[in-house]
Amino acid sequence: MEDNSILMNISWVLRADASIRLLTATKICVTGKSNFQSYSCVRCNYTEAFQTQTRPSGGKWTFSYIGFPVELNTLYFIGAHNIPNADMNGDSPSMSVNFTSPGCLDHVMKYKKKCIEAGSLWDPNITACKKNEEIVEVNFTTSPLGNRYMAFIQSNIVIGMSHVSEQNQGTRTSVLVPVTGESEGAVVQLTPYFHTCGNDCIRRKGIVVRCPQTGAPFPLDNNRSVLSGWIPLLLPALLVATCVLAIGICLKWRHEKIKKTSFPSAMRLPPIKILVVYPSEICFHHTVCYFTEFLQNHCRSEVILDKWQKKKIAEMGPVQWLTTQKKAADKVIFLLSNDVNATCDGTCGKSEGSPRENSQDLFPLAFNLFCSDLRSQTHLHKYLVVYFREADTKDDYNALHVCPMYHLMKDAATFCTELFHVEQHVSVGKRFQACHNRCSSL
Repeated sequence: MEDNSILMNISWVLRADASIRLLTATKICVTGKSNFQSYSCVRCNYTEAFQTQTRPSGGKWTFSYIGFPVELNTLYFIGAHNIPNADMNGDSPSMSVNFTSPGCLDHVMKYKKKCIEAGSLWDPNITACKKNEEIVEVNFTTSPLGNRYMAFIQSNIVIGMSHVSEQNQGTRTSVLVPVTGESEGAVVQLTPYFHTCGNDCIRRKGIVVRCPQTGAPFPLDNNRSVLSGWIPLLLPALLVATCVLAIGICLKWRHEKIKKTSFPSAMRLPPIKILVVYPSEICFHHTVCYFTEFLQNHCRSEVILDKWQKKKIAEMGPVQWLTTQKKAADKVIFLLSNDVNATCDGTCGKSEGSPRENSQDLFPLAFNLFCSDLRSQTHLHKYLVVYFREADTKDDYNALHVCPMYHLMKDAATFCTELFHVEQHVSVGKRFQACHNRCSSL
């Protein structure tokens, strides 16, 4: 590797003003000051005249030059000015910055030839420990560049030193350094003497720690005797704890098994979207709200109701809203009930927000939109019929008989299981033909 292989990267940005159209070159000068002074300049010519003050892609014009060699631990003064001057009668516009190059321990400079010869790539891996009040043991890996070293132990002052001469280069070596003071926490400095750098080689440092104790007595006889006395008491306690743990696991397993049998797999599967459509004569608060609460709490379902999306229905129109919700839903449920009585009429039916007064009855529209799906074996599994009393569909909607029907709360567990059989293949048989005939006549 050549000594001048590390070069300085100088970048500059042109001002975005009208003078840029006349700019032809920028002159850069670098002055270096260390043991000796250096000075060099370079003129960077622009190959074409600038047509715009900024780059076509946006941002100011930016340029760089790589060519000035970098020396170790040197202060550089870098100046630049444009050619020609913007003001012909004034001083040339210029800018300058200072830069100090690092030494051989820098992650880039350590590959410079002079640094390599001084030992920048040598890793001695120094370890030092205090053996006693008078001796410190220093271990390190020698370098292929030489075989002479000096080890210093320094606290506030030098408290010990020793010469090392090792003929086997690149191996681990050890030296005992006598000290005259407290050495724990002191700094150990290793100075190499290589033929490539003489007395100006890179010095390495480490910290003195206490040596690990070896050959110390192992006073555990009394502890062993005490432990042996506790063993007869510990074994029964361990056995009791094991039995209690086993009983707890058994009870938890039985509890989980009972939970699984109440509503099979509904609590373990992700929520499903359900579109619920219902005729206007159903009492909303007494029937629809109760059924919605049942779906959310026991069947982990996300329910879609027209009552909750009046604004969207007004914006999209009922046909578009129903079509969109049908595509988004995993199941569509036709909710039927004969639970229309004086109680509903006197409380729910006449209360504020009653669907009879404020909502459009979407049930006939939904039935006609979805009827084509009831004739398809592929889509039929998506539709269910739920009723709270006896199944009594009107003649206009008797095509719903082709769909699976569930009587709540009698068929609650079966119903929740069916909700999660999104990919269930329903065998329609005669129902399919019946639905085809009924839908065709509408």
